[in-house]
Amino acid sequence: MIAITPDLLLGSKVEAMLVAAGHEVKLAPNLAEASPDDADLLVADLDAEDPQALAALGIPILGYYSHVNTETKQAAEAAGIDTAVPRSRMVRELPQLVDKLLSKA
Repeated sequence: MIAITPDLLLGSKVEAMLVAAGHEVKLAPNLAEASPDDADLLVADLDAEDPQALAALGIPILGYYSHVNTETKQAAEAAGIDTAVPRSRMVRELPQLVDKLLSKA
């Protein structure tokens, strides 16, 4: 699993939560440095990455965005992102959201 976030503090929190839930996680600051070829799931900041580029990867995507950026949510849905949630919900429900996506894969 790969978590893409330019925010180091949030990235550390995401990594800790997923490792505690039993997942192996690689952090990357952006998609260009993520090398998602062998990833089973991607957690990505939709405010920092292009939803179209993420959706084109062909793996389950959990995208998060600032709750005030409703255009980002609409763009993610139009691109086919599997799950797009506000950042606060992602932090609150991360293990459950990831498990739900992985069970569909």
